This record gives sequence, C-alpha cells and structure tokens, in this order.
Amino acid sequence: MSRKKKSLPVLENVEIIDAGAEGKTIARVNDMVLFVTNAVPGDIADIQLTRKKSTFMEGFPVKLHKASEKRAEPFCPYFGVCGGCKWQNVGYEHQLFYKQKQVKDNLERIGHLEFPEMESILGAPETTYYRNKLEFTFSDRKWLTELQVGNDGELDMRGIGFHIPGRFDKIIDIDHCYLQAEPSNSIRNAVKAFTIEKGYDFQNLKFHKGLMRNLLIRTSSTGEVMVVVIFGRNEEEPRTELLEFLKNEFPQITSLMYVVNEKLNDSMADQDVILYSGRDHIFEEMEGLKFKIGPKSFYQTNSEQAYNLYKITRDYAGLTGDEVVYDLYTGTGTIANFVAKQAKKVVGVEYVPEAIEDAHVNSSINAIENTVFFAGDMKDVLNDAFIETHGRPDVIITDPPRMGMHADVVATILRARPQKVVYVSCNPATQARDLQLMDHQYKITRVRPVDMFPHTHHVENVVLLELR
Repeated sequence: MSRKKKSLPVLENVEIIDAGAEGKTIARVNDMVLFVTNAVPGDIADIQLTRKKSTFMEGFPVKLHKASEKRAEPFCPYFGVCGGCKWQNVGYEHQLFYKQKQVKDNLERIGHLEFPEMESILGAPETTYYRNKLEFTFSDRKWLTELQVGNDGELDMRGIGFHIPGRFDKIIDIDHCYLQAEPSNSIRNAVKAFTIEKGYDFQNLKFHKGLMRNLLIRTSSTGEVMVVVIFGRNEEEPRTELLEFLKNEFPQITSLMYVVNEKLNDSMADQDVILYSGRDHIFEEMEGLKFKIGPKSFYQTNSEQAYNLYKITRDYAGLTGDEVVYDLYTGTGTIANFVAKQAKKVVGVEYVPEAIEDAHVNSSINAIENTVFFAGDMKDVLNDAFIETHGRPDVIITDPPRMGMHADVVATILRARPQKVVYVSCNPATQARDLQLMDHQYKITRVRPVDMFPHTHHVENVVLLELR
C-alpha cells in the first residue's frame, strides 16, 4: 500500500520582504526562506505551503491581510494563469527597483565583485505591446476557467494561445494579448475562427496529432508583418485555403509562409520554411540601418528598447574609428553593423550559420565593408590561431545566451587582452560568474541594467571592463 502524502500547512500572517528569482518573492519563517508565487514585497498574507525542504519552503497566498503599497492592478484577464507577465501586480517603478537590485545582488553575491555605483536602470518606453515576435500554440484541450468548468453547456475545447506553466498538454486560449501590437490579435483570432468554422483539427499535445500546430507572428517598426503557420500534417487543400484567407483578409502581411512539422517537438530550426506570398523576410530599421529578419532570425524582441541597449553598448565601447572590434555571439550582426561606422574593423562570430548569412546580407544592404563574419561553436572558433589571423581585438563586445560564456571563451579573451570588454547579458547570474573569472585581469568601470521585458523578472545588464 502506498504511503499517503502528508498535507502541508497554511502559514498565517507572513510578511513578504523581498523579490527573488524567477518572479517569486521571499519571506522568512522561523529562520527558513520561503519562496512565494503571486505575491508582492510588503504583502502580509496567509501562505499555503506546496513544498517543504530542510533549507527552504515554497507556497502561494490564500488570504491577503495587508496589501503592499507596491501593488498594482493587473491589466490582463489571464494574469496568474498564463505563464507570462508575472509582475503585472507590481507597480512599474518598483519592478525597475527590484531588477536593479537583482543585478547588484548577483554581482556582489555570485561574483564577489567590486564595481562603481551602478547607473540607473533604463526603463522601457512602452510597457505593453512592446514585443515584435510571438508564437502561439493550437490545442484541442484548452485550459478551462472556473466559470467554464461550471458551465453545463457543451464547450469547444479547441484554442490557441500559450502553454500553462507546468502543463505541456494544456494551453490558455487567448482572446487579447497585451504583448504585441495589432494586427497580431486580429490575425490570431481570425485564424482561430476560420479553422474552427472549417472543422480543422487542432494539435493534441499528448499524442502529437492534429493539423493546426503553431502560429508565429513577427512585426517591425517599419510596419511590416510576417506570419508563419505551422501545420502538423502535409495536407494541401486546407493549408492553401487558410493561407489564401490570410492573404486576402490581411493585405498588410508582407511575408506569409508555412511549415509542415511532423516531428515531436515544436522547434523550427531544422524545418523548411516555405514562402506562400510576399517576401521571405521583413526589415527592421535602426539609425537609418536596415536589418533583414527571416523566420528563424534572432532579433531582440523589443525593437525600441533594443536601440537604446545598443546605444549604451556603443557608448561603453568608446570607439574612435581605429579599433579592431570582436562581436561575439553576433546573431544576425545587429551590434556589429551598428558599431561598424565607429570602428576600423568588426569581426563577428556566431554559432548559427543562417544567422551569419543574414549578418553578411545586413552589411551588404547597408554598404558596410569593414565587417567579417564567421559561423561555428564559439569555444572552437575563437582561439589563438583565429586571433592571429584576424587581428588582436582592441575591444570585445560579447552578448552570449542565458548560460553565459564557455570557460574556454573566457580564457581566450583573457589571452587576447583587449583594452575593453563590453559584456551584454540577459542573465546577470551567469554574467557575474563570468566576470569573476576575469576579475584578476579586468576591473569593472561601468554598469547599467536595461529593462527589455516589462512585467517580467527578466533584466538585461551592460558592463564595461577595462584592463587593470
């Protein structure tokens, strides 16, 4: 006979004292750390425990005795169910405070680093409709609200939206999303209505069956729109019917494409993207520079704030026109091309070959002739022989993925001894780890966090390192 799981208690009158990682907040009960979801620093609440270990506990509020002055009214009806925008219940000025504090804590506690007073975090100009890319999932088993569960009528279980946290097989059916501007909501809702009317089957996420699988929408500051419909089966008639509907209903779509993905995972990286109408790309623009964005291209998802981030990066680099600059993890060469006019030569390195092809195109369409780009694993490409061939860098700009830089890459940077390193990070924790490895050779002279994703716990950070 299996042992009955012991129910966990409710802790009464717990004061939330700080913000923690992954959007959780922190309390202390009997000298133990308690991580709380859906709470705000300053709240006093009863907390239902969901997990209890020897060194920490986890839980969520079941009764609020005192609401924090930092609280804000969430504007989205899906708040608390959808996995995005977890900080909607925190006033934006307080979000910025805790993001800056997160960066400072990581540099001090993880990196044990010394650094000058941080520059104030740069808040986002727009806190809603700021994303230029969203991907939605079709499902024949949407998540039901309490109201829907109590409905005696027959419910259509088909929906399109975002995955429920912790439930790969369920999605929250979205009517209006505040992350991406029009025509994003109109396109998604029109696709849903059309496919339901036509009787198309939606993906069953457990058994990987169903015609309608995913919908990718990209927009740009130039007003261009890309739509990619991902189908789970290769059926020409319904596919053409839907794509023709989109083409006629939304003439503002400048790039309409589709994918037939019959494998188990949703990744598009290894899939053929087929053009149906328009161009196979859209353009983003920044300071008169054009950047080609394809369906698989990486581009910062907050276009307006990306421009501000790149200006800070360029300012920290302090280029005079005589420097050899290495742009590591260059992606489609956005930063490389952005700083090229102020440099003698820019060398970009990126893992994804398709991104490097776009980087070459971006230099070409902007008549930039002092950039070179190379594809390959950073730890394999960036070595002493590579530096000997392409010139010792005076400045290195590095913008790695969330896991940070490989130790071999850090070691190569240290041997190259550039005068300056500008480290742009989307994860201050791994950034602090890497900076600690460089601390004996470089000193931190400037630090500025940048908020790219309002209403989330995510924060970018830019650090300037100079040779000791």
